[in-house]
Amino acid sequence: MTADQKKPDAAAGKSNSIVKLLVELGPLVAFFAAYGRAGIYWATGILMIATVVALIASWRMLGRISPVPVITAVLVVVFGGLTFLLDDPSFIKMKPTMINLIFAGALIVGAAIGKSPLKLMLGEAFRLKPEGWRILSYRWAAFFFVLAVANEYVWRNFSEATWVNFKVFGILPLTFLFAMTQIGVIRKYESTDDPA
Repeated sequence: MTADQKKPDAAAGKSNSIVKLLVELGPLVAFFAAYGRAGIYWATGILMIATVVALIASWRMLGRISPVPVITAVLVVVFGGLTFLLDDPSFIKMKPTMINLIFAGALIVGAAIGKSPLKLMLGEAFRLKPEGWRILSYRWAAFFFVLAVANEYVWRNFSEATWVNFKVFGILPLTFLFAMTQIGVIRKYESTDDPA
């Protein structure tokens, strides 16, 4: 492959990464901005709309949607809908708990049966030995479980504003830091085999 052939692939990969980042962070930023101006109900409505718009934009720009944003969007719409229907913001506060428990459960089941969801999502970025995928799956499952417990603790014991700040400024940095701590596992179990 020539250098000229590699450039479009690199550009496409960078473009895909930007789209994925916008799909994941855009609705969260919109939620935070709306909460600061108009409170939890407006923020919930904006989050629902922004999540669906981000999903559609991802599909139009990339031609496909990965399962994680779809699951997230479904839960945002369901828990956001319950928030409005029952006039109770507790439901939107429970949404991160449910998402994290679903992810943790999927990773544990996948690792137990030898089908890593992480490999399906990250297999293009990393080539790891099966043991590496298994270890990462269990570690991420534990991390998602801790996030679920932390979310429940914060929203049930602190003010709504504290929970919003935790959701935006706590969960994201914690996730990034945890991901960085997994680099050693990725390096240790990196596969040198040529992809099939």
